[in-house]
Amino acid sequence: MITLSCPVYSSYRVQQIAGMFDVPLAERAERVVEFENPFNESVADSAQFSDWKIGCIVGPSGSGKTSIAKHLFGEHYYPGNDWSSDQAVIDGFGDVPIKDIVRMLTVVGFSSPPGWIKPYSVLSNGEKFRCDLARALLNADGRLQTAVCRWQSVVCFDEYTSVVDRDAAKIASAALSKGIKNGTISCRFVAVTCHYDILDWLEPDWVLDTATGKVSRRLLRRPNIELEIFRCERSLWTMFKAHHYLSGNLSPSCRCYAALWNGKPAAFCALIPQQGFERWYRVSRIVTLPDYQGAGIGSAFLETLAQMYRGQGFRFSITASHPSILSHCKRLRQWRAISIKKTGSDRSRGRAVVSFEYVP
Repeated sequence: MITLSCPVYSSYRVQQIAGMFDVPLAERAERVVEFENPFNESVADSAQFSDWKIGCIVGPSGSGKTSIAKHLFGEHYYPGNDWSSDQAVIDGFGDVPIKDIVRMLTVVGFSSPPGWIKPYSVLSNGEKFRCDLARALLNADGRLQTAVCRWQSVVCFDEYTSVVDRDAAKIASAALSKGIKNGTISCRFVAVTCHYDILDWLEPDWVLDTATGKVSRRLLRRPNIELEIFRCERSLWTMFKAHHYLSGNLSPSCRCYAALWNGKPAAFCALIPQQGFERWYRVSRIVTLPDYQGAGIGSAFLETLAQMYRGQGFRFSITASHPSILSHCKRLRQWRAISIKKTGSDRSRGRAVVSFEYVP
C-alpha cells in the first residue's frame, strides 16, 4: 500500500470548480493505492526474485502504475533520456562498443542500418521506442553506468508501447521476450503499460494489474504469427527500399515476393538467377519493415522461399553481411557456407560477406 499526495493551490477558478462540483478542498490531495507486492518482501531481499525474468505492471491510466513501479524498483526505474538532435542515434550510446550497440538494436527489432545513421528526431515512433529500449537495456548491462547493482540488473520501463501501433507493439514485445529468455539480453525487464494486448506477446512471468491490485503468476504462450506469402509486383519494393542497407535498385530479372501479417505488408524478398548457372536462384534483397523486425518474420520468410525453391528442383542461396542474417544462417545446419570473402566482392566493395546455400 502506498499513499499518493500532491498540493492543492487555491485560486478563484479552483474555488469555482469546488463549488460547481462539490469537490472538497484541502491543502493536499491524497489517495491510497493498495496492491499485492509481487515479491512479498522488498524486491532486493525476496527469495522469489530469482524465479522470474519478465514482469508487467498493467492497468488503466491514473491507477497508480508509475508510483508503484518507482516504489518497487527505485533506482531501476528508467526515466528516459534526451537524444541529441545533431547526431545519429548510433552515436547516442556513450562509450558502448559498436558491436554491442548493433547487437542490442537488432535484438529489440531495429535492425535497419539506414535508420541508425539518422537523428532520433526524424525516426518513426516505433523506431524511437526501440532506440529507447535498446539504450535502457544497455544501461542495465552496466555499459552506460559505472555503478554496479548488488543484485542482477533490472529495467523498469514506463509507458511501454504507448506511442506505437498495436501490431508493432506486439511484434516488439515478442522480440524483447525472445532476447531476454534466450539470454541475449542479460537483465530482467518490467513493462509498465496501460495496454493489455501485449501480455501474451511479452509472456511475463508475473503481472500486477492495478485495476484490481492483484498479482497473477502465469505461463503465457505467444500467439502464432501467420504469414501470407505471395508473388508480387516490383512496385511494392518502394515501401521497403529505404530500410535496406544496400542500394535500393532491383535487377530487371528479379522475382519478387511479399509476406503479409494481418493483411499488411511486413517483408519483401527479391530473387535473381545466379549468373552462369541454370536452375539456381539467390536472394538479391530481403528486408522486413521496422515495425515487424525482431520476431523472426524475415527468417521464416527466407526459410519458406528456400524450401519452396528446393522443392521445385532449384538451388537456393543468399550472400549477406547483415548480422541478423549471418546469425540465422550460421545457427541452422540447412544453410551451408559456400564462400567467405573478408574483403568483399565486386558487388560489396570492401564489405566482408558470406554466401550460404540452402541444403536440406
